[in-house]
Amino acid sequence: MAKSSPHVVLVILIAFWGAFALYPAPGPSFDYAQVGVPPNWEHNYTGFLSHFNKNSNLSWAFDVWFLNLFPRVEPFVYNEGGWSTLSFIPTLATMILGLLTGEWLRSTKSRAQKLRGLVIAGVGLVLAGLVFQWAGICPIVKRIWTSSYTLYSGGLVILMLAGFYAMIDLKGWRRWAFPLIVVGMNSIAIYVMSWTMGDFMRAAVQTHMGAVISTLVSPALLPVAYGIGVMVIFWMILFWMYRRKIFLRI
Repeated sequence: MAKSSPHVVLVILIAFWGAFALYPAPGPSFDYAQVGVPPNWEHNYTGFLSHFNKNSNLSWAFDVWFLNLFPRVEPFVYNEGGWSTLSFIPTLATMILGLLTGEWLRSTKSRAQKLRGLVIAGVGLVLAGLVFQWAGICPIVKRIWTSSYTLYSGGLVILMLAGFYAMIDLKGWRRWAFPLIVVGMNSIAIYVMSWTMGDFMRAAVQTHMGAVISTLVSPALLPVAYGIGVMVIFWMILFWMYRRKIFLRI
């Protein structure tokens, strides 16, 4: 299998950022209300970073064109959450970061060298994402998966992996990780369930356990409690699949 190249990641991220930079930023007369964004929304950027503002950027313009090519009950105007189709491009860079990390762990380096490399890479990526945001070059925005978000999130995940690698592979602390193994063996299943069954399960937890949960936690923590309930249900489903050796793979 051919090795992944970090140069491909750079090309993807620079090209994606450049496309946003070249697309005209919303001017002072842009009607944000027409695209579901409050005019004085606190998260709107000014200056160069306004090229990445919600529902007024390149990804939004692409979706207005692309999604209206298909038959629709009503024309597509904007996505309420600011999600976009073009975000699949930088997520390819995220995927390649994962491949590079896997190749690093499979290399002939010593365990100490591997851990050190993970920490250095993770810290470097996090700092790079933050610097691009602080310098006003590229904001960290998940819903359009900006280039700086790709670096920042990728770095955080690599640092988490470094922590798990240190505890499990270096220290040999394995038993505590069994719940994570159950999830990891069916990562595709849990991803699909989270998007297709999450709301249904949350409503079920609220209906059947809401009265009990509300007596145990404060109103501010109810969303967290319901989320934990959904996570427990999903884990039990995954555990059932794990025991029967049912694993979804591509």
